[in-house]
Amino acid sequence: MQHSEEERLDAHQLGKLQWRCRRGMLENDLLIEGFFTRHGAALTATQAQALMQLMDLPDNELLDLLLARTELTGPLDTPPVRQILGMLRA
Repeated sequence: MQHSEEERLDAHQLGKLQWRCRRGMLENDLLIEGFFTRHGAALTATQAQALMQLMDLPDNELLDLLLARTELTGPLDTPPVRQILGMLRA
């Protein structure tokens, strides 16, 4: 988890984020739901932005990352996105 002074998302922001993270592939949805159960209440705006970068990926690419079949590359390979991916994989 992030240990900064950054403000956590409020309930409305968290609800919008969860809705945006809904996927067309059940496997992704199940992994993402578990992530929100474990970490949702503590997410910050920076973490939410990193999560949205992952949500921009096609379902198959996202699943490969979540299952550690592939690793982050290019513009996605940043500390915030790596942190969120680690939290999603946990």
